[in-house]
Amino acid sequence: MIEEAFVTQAQSPYDVLTRTGPGTPGGDLLRRYWQPAALAEELPVGGAPVPIKLLGEELVLFRDELGQPGLIGLHCAHRGADLSYGRLEDGGLRCIYHGWLYDMNGRCLEQPGEPAGSTFHERIHQTAYPCLERAGIVFAYLGPGDPPQLPDYYFISGPEECTFAHKYFHDCNYLQSNEGNIDPSHLSYLHHFMKEDDTRLAPSAFSAPEGAGISSNTLFGRDQSPRLEVEETDYGVRIFSVRTASPSETYLRVTNFIYPNGFGIPTQGGWHVPIDDTHHWKFQIYRGSSPLDLPRMKRDMLQTMTPDYHHLRSRANRYLQNRDEMKVRSIAGLGPVFQNHDNWATESPGSMQNRSQEHVAYTDRAIIKAREVLLRAIRQVQAGNDPPHVIRNPEQKRMSHLVSLQEVIPNSADWRDHWKTHMVPDTFVLA
Repeated sequence: MIEEAFVTQAQSPYDVLTRTGPGTPGGDLLRRYWQPAALAEELPVGGAPVPIKLLGEELVLFRDELGQPGLIGLHCAHRGADLSYGRLEDGGLRCIYHGWLYDMNGRCLEQPGEPAGSTFHERIHQTAYPCLERAGIVFAYLGPGDPPQLPDYYFISGPEECTFAHKYFHDCNYLQSNEGNIDPSHLSYLHHFMKEDDTRLAPSAFSAPEGAGISSNTLFGRDQSPRLEVEETDYGVRIFSVRTASPSETYLRVTNFIYPNGFGIPTQGGWHVPIDDTHHWKFQIYRGSSPLDLPRMKRDMLQTMTPDYHHLRSRANRYLQNRDEMKVRSIAGLGPVFQNHDNWATESPGSMQNRSQEHVAYTDRAIIKAREVLLRAIRQVQAGNDPPHVIRNPEQKRMSHLVSLQEVIPNSADWRDHWKTHMVPDTFVLA
């Protein structure tokens, strides 16, 4: 059972999910899966080591002379100096204080100040975690035993020229942000625009989904009370939102919660990765079926972000909300970029949302189910078992049944099974 100490000190039973440091039930769960540690662009070959904090642990990410990524403890095992200032040489990372040299497996290879013939270095082992690189992201496995397979999600399985990975800093706990991804109802309100006179403002909102002759923004506004259904799957939770598009048509969206901190939505997916319990990074990957204009996408990102991946709109400047914009253009007055809307929505409850004060409703069906399966997964880990969606057999990592879509279909179509027609990853087109 979940340790009583964590439950009784929490604001609600769900807060056990939000504590992710070493030795916590929530942290033990997240450590059973590969977690994004950094964007590959942050770690160029020949570049400096990068200090990071991941699940409450202070670490340093570096590439060896062959370009392979490694992740070890930030502080030298000798007397605690910061290894991110170290030298990359001789097959590892060397501390500039006394020259102790570590390889990516955490072995201490050299201690120049020790007497000739000393074997003291053989007794030193720095914290070290395996890494792999995919779709522009460096992943790390912080758990016990051999790492599982990294599943072939549609958003990390495309050609390099069809994939754009980026990240955002969030000044709050990871869980409350990921719950925003699995809340289909808010699209009809938070992200709604009253005017569509300038499509440059929100191209994804103003474009028409497959099968429709009108924009997603219009469809979201036309039916603000979608029918919501959820079903548990091997990877997490599949979510259906069903809106009336016309008297004879249905606007269907299928989205996904992915164990333990991931999401899959139309054209993209990713993870909310704890830095600590009150801050996290959102790693997001866009996936197109044809080459993307990557330089343009990076330039566009810098219109709303700092070079170190922080939002220009933040709690400190009240997210630059424009009350005049609220009168004529948008519900929120937070500009055209959905990420800014979501940043406000998930940070404004506080760095650690007090769930004992919430009143979950019909619109929260997917969130309720996701919390339920996460709590169950924690119990499986505490019983000594692998949690769900930990894949050991490489033949089982293909994820063609993980489908995200938005489409207008005839009322006569079976919306519960329609996702099966999209089971080939290349059908995902960037809107």
